[in-house]
Amino acid sequence: MAALEEGFTLSAVPLGAGPHGLLGVEQSDKTDQFLVTDGGRTVILYKVSDQKPLGSWSVKQGQVITCPAVCNFQTGEYIVVHDNKVLRIWSNEDVNLDKVFKATLSADIYRIHSIQGTEPLVLFKEGAVCGLEALLAEPQQKIETVISDEEVIKWTKIFMVYKHPVVIFITEKHGDYFAYIQMFNPRTLSKYTLVLGQEEKSVIQSFSASVDRKFISLMSLSSDGCIYESLIPIHPREPEKSQRVVRSLLLKTVVSGNARNGVALTVLDQDHVAVLGPLLPASKECLSVWNTKFQTLQTSRELPQGTSGQLWYYGENLFMLHGKFLTVIPYKCEVSSLAGALGKLKHSQDPGTQTVPHFVNWETSRGCELGSQNSEQSKRILRRRKIEVSVQPPASKQLLSAIKKDSEKHIEVELCKFLAIKRTPDFHTIIGDIVLELLGRHKAEPSFYPRNSLMQLIQTHVLSYSLCPGLMEAALEKADVQMLQLCLRQFPDIPESVTCACLKIFLSISDDSLQEAEINMESVSDYSGSVQEEKMEEQTEILHNGFNPEEENCGNCDRELNEKPQDTAEETTLCPVIPKRAALLNAILHSAYSEMFLLPHLKDIPAQHVTVSVLRHPVELFFFLSLSLSFFLSFFLSFFLSFFF
Repeated sequence: MAALEEGFTLSAVPLGAGPHGLLGVEQSDKTDQFLVTDGGRTVILYKVSDQKPLGSWSVKQGQVITCPAVCNFQTGEYIVVHDNKVLRIWSNEDVNLDKVFKATLSADIYRIHSIQGTEPLVLFKEGAVCGLEALLAEPQQKIETVISDEEVIKWTKIFMVYKHPVVIFITEKHGDYFAYIQMFNPRTLSKYTLVLGQEEKSVIQSFSASVDRKFISLMSLSSDGCIYESLIPIHPREPEKSQRVVRSLLLKTVVSGNARNGVALTVLDQDHVAVLGPLLPASKECLSVWNTKFQTLQTSRELPQGTSGQLWYYGENLFMLHGKFLTVIPYKCEVSSLAGALGKLKHSQDPGTQTVPHFVNWETSRGCELGSQNSEQSKRILRRRKIEVSVQPPASKQLLSAIKKDSEKHIEVELCKFLAIKRTPDFHTIIGDIVLELLGRHKAEPSFYPRNSLMQLIQTHVLSYSLCPGLMEAALEKADVQMLQLCLRQFPDIPESVTCACLKIFLSISDDSLQEAEINMESVSDYSGSVQEEKMEEQTEILHNGFNPEEENCGNCDRELNEKPQDTAEETTLCPVIPKRAALLNAILHSAYSEMFLLPHLKDIPAQHVTVSVLRHPVELFFFLSLSLSFFLSFFLSFFLSFFF
């Protein structure tokens, strides 16, 4: 389920000096601040929440900005290119761009990429990608020519993969399209030819992309109104050779095939894309959100003043030109499911509580008759009620504000204040928003990992995997076994692939690391207590039935009784699975799973882990007591398949 919220105009002046009116919208080092580059001479820094500019800088008369301004996240400074080759670098305190740092390079620049975790990278029009620091050290150095003659760069994007930057750029030559992947660890450049389908004879109008650990999903919106997808491997087997990738149809007729202007595409998440363009030949331009997993239109909004065919998104905000003014439209995309795609998603709730839906259907609200003669008045009442209901309690609003910029300790204090207040009907929704905000900042700032706050939120018993899938992903990345154990105990809807990923972590983590971790030992302590009681009962029976003080060998009996516990201790010491690891494995066994969907993922478990945890531990399989027969057989089957094949 996706929804577009009420938009607002960000720029107070028309943006129409350049050929497209706007060169770009880029995020600054502050979460809520963005650099807007006009197509002429001006760069403006906006604060979106306040809807006002914080600063404005212009190049002098006769100069033209040719590249969107970006922020250097390592220094907090801003960088812009004018007249294709001239770099300007400045800070908030600077007023006149003509007096700031200047560097003239030896080749034309297509784009400067800047992203958290690395230095800015400069993409030249001839295809070379260089680091900013090396260029500033020697501005007039010769720049390599990568692309062929008459080949023109059409689109580019930067990603962080395994903490290293990856730049992709698309070129076009005589109707043929090529994708270049520039990596930096190790430094390799791969080239791919985008092969069009036999039925496709259209021109590509817009590109977008997303990335996972293995592939770049390159999406393109063509002039036939359809969206196509190409999967490009990040690590090709033969990077030095030119390769081919086929474009497959992803969504059919998302915009009118007659559209020539105002068309754009951007990926929102793994299952949703936003599209600018008319839905039907006779309709006006509009913004629409599509579910690529279920091939459904989720929501749309008409743009009567037209657009420039440019679309950006950051966080949960979409940026575009509506007419000649920069407009911001907040959006929400829930985790993709069949019920959500069909608009039938229902949220679970505790008995005795009433949950306010995350997306309210104001047309069906009580006391409002939109079909009556006073429909306009009713709509105004609905808008006013929407604003009143959407206002969060002060404590939650203060907490969400603190998450964006404050330290982990301060966030923990604000979270305690919020959890101390009386729960409201929308408590589930607010908790979900808080978790998503924390994970969003963690993704943008990898060093920010608010573990204590996330643990507190999990223990509210209102979260699930589908509400915040990034939570367990972050815990797996950090090998946070305590949080994974808690999620396994709390979440009822964990996919089998994630369950097996947890199992791999639990089997592979070292004993030393486990000894330092705080793990719930309830499932193991219960067993240990029962075992100890059985041993005491056995020892008592021996004392009553086998001990006779009148016998001559009573001394031998004492020695045997004293030696038996020591032997048992030695057997326990030899067991390769320590109690803390057993507690983690019990969390896996007690989680909800289906054997049919679990088996394919069990085959990925290394054989040495299976042999240590199963074959060398035949006596005290206390963590397998609750194991169903089918799962037990599947476990051994996966071991033998991995061992022999």
